[in-house]
Amino acid sequence: MVYFKKGNVRTYYEHIGQGEPIIANHGLMEDTGYWHESGVAQKLAKKYRVISYDMRAHGHTVVDDEPYGYDVDTMARDIDDLADHLKLDKFHLLTHATGGMVGVRYAMSRSVRLLSLMLTDTGSATQPEFPGVTREQFRSLWTAAAERRKTVSVEEWIAGTRANPGSFLFKMAEHPDAERMWRVYEGCVRHQDPKAAGEFMASFYNDPDPHTDRLRQIKCPTLILLGEFDVVFLGPSALMAKEIPNAKQVIIPGVGHMTALEATERTVQELLDFLKSVSKTRKTTKR
Repeated sequence: MVYFKKGNVRTYYEHIGQGEPIIANHGLMEDTGYWHESGVAQKLAKKYRVISYDMRAHGHTVVDDEPYGYDVDTMARDIDDLADHLKLDKFHLLTHATGGMVGVRYAMSRSVRLLSLMLTDTGSATQPEFPGVTREQFRSLWTAAAERRKTVSVEEWIAGTRANPGSFLFKMAEHPDAERMWRVYEGCVRHQDPKAAGEFMASFYNDPDPHTDRLRQIKCPTLILLGEFDVVFLGPSALMAKEIPNAKQVIIPGVGHMTALEATERTVQELLDFLKSVSKTRKTTKR
């Protein structure tokens, strides 16, 4: 296992392939397995150097003591720390869900370092809006979920998620190959520390502002990719596609929030097509 240490954080990362570097992060209750166990990392690694890492409170990354840094700005700085450790002047950034919130915040101030930005199934506010749920209701429900995460076992959490997949996993649960996808997702969940995960959930998701003005400051080519049934992020993704100057949005039909699992081949193809376009022109085309 490969780590690098800075301050009170030991960050776990994996790297495969050769070529221009892609740093990849992941969503809530996920880790490097989201890209590796889905096969996306291996397919990208045929042409690129793929460096995937576990964010704070996820996977094998360890925060030894306070301050835990479970906020979007601290976690955006973690991207710089990893790139500096690997001596990368510039890199592509591939993100998913909560990791995309971190990635887009990084790009708002440091897109000069990015060859490109790939935002999958995400938005620029860290407090997402759920259909039919007010902000007050969200905070109450989310706080309860965070407290429950600290106390229940991993197996209890997995059983509860299977019984109620919610907005993010319902399309995956309906998929003909759902059992394989559940195994990948549950493999990530089993790497989580329940207490750290609960504290992260309570700390991170607190900013409802999409920072529209700062989206306009992102200068690198940007891909915004999501599933047709990713109901939480359809609106936020459309906003990012509108406001980021050099961006295009791709919506994959019939797919929900877990695009790398639900539509692996299509996800890989969209990423490779985008990266090929960027390598030729350093621009992308809106669609």
